[in-house]
Amino acid sequence: MTAFVRALAAADIPAAMRIKDAAGWNQTETDWHNLLRLAPETCFAMECDGELAATAAAICYARRLAWIGMVLTDPAHRRRGFARRLLEHTIDALAARQVEWIKLDATEMGVPIYRQLGFEADCGVERWGAPAVPARSVPDLKWLDRSVALDRQAFGADRSRLLAVLAPLGAAAVGDGYAMTRPGSRAAYFGPCVSGSAESAEQLLTWFLAQHNGEMVYWDLLPHNAEALRLARACGFAPLRRLVRMARRGVPGAAPLAPDESQVFAIAGFEYG
Repeated sequence: MTAFVRALAAADIPAAMRIKDAAGWNQTETDWHNLLRLAPETCFAMECDGELAATAAAICYARRLAWIGMVLTDPAHRRRGFARRLLEHTIDALAARQVEWIKLDATEMGVPIYRQLGFEADCGVERWGAPAVPARSVPDLKWLDRSVALDRQAFGADRSRLLAVLAPLGAAAVGDGYAMTRPGSRAAYFGPCVSGSAESAEQLLTWFLAQHNGEMVYWDLLPHNAEALRLARACGFAPLRRLVRMARRGVPGAAPLAPDESQVFAIAGFEYG
């Protein structure tokens, strides 16, 4: 067996999609292309005997924070330590860039590995789902570039490059909030959504549901945001998956992150934060 870590490339996307589909995840080819567009130097592949065996990617939000996602292993190559090797390689690459903090959303299976690599539990994150049922009255909302400033305060790091990539897929804003939508292979995706009030978040959700009448919808939220939970239940959503958000200092002594998660009504995705 010959296995080694290398850069993930666009030519790997068909094989990466097959691995992703085997795991039952929701990403599309566009999501993989966007990861390579945003983080060409920190998307990695494990190649084994000429085949793509595993993947991992990390998006850097300047030097303040990196988000690891798309940690996937082909079922035929599991139990060989490939995911751990890729994670160690990714962490080393982020250390070379002097990224202050590293975060990720871990499945129950992944938590023990991440703990061994120095990650600690931060909070819960949950995927909720429902078929979209639009309201009778739908607000006419447009995207506003100033929403980027709202996001930085809520998320705790600068995601302006990510938002610029995601906005063309579908985005809307109100005075104190914004929301985005994008297609998925299994369900339309609601998020990110940042709002200064539950009322604005409800307007944004109403706008989103009207775009996806009758479609299955996924909504990833932070369960300690009571208003997000209330809104999800009121609109017929139910929990589907539970993960653990975990964090690790990348630079000793780095100042703690200070997100305002009371404003986060939907995350951007397990691969984005």
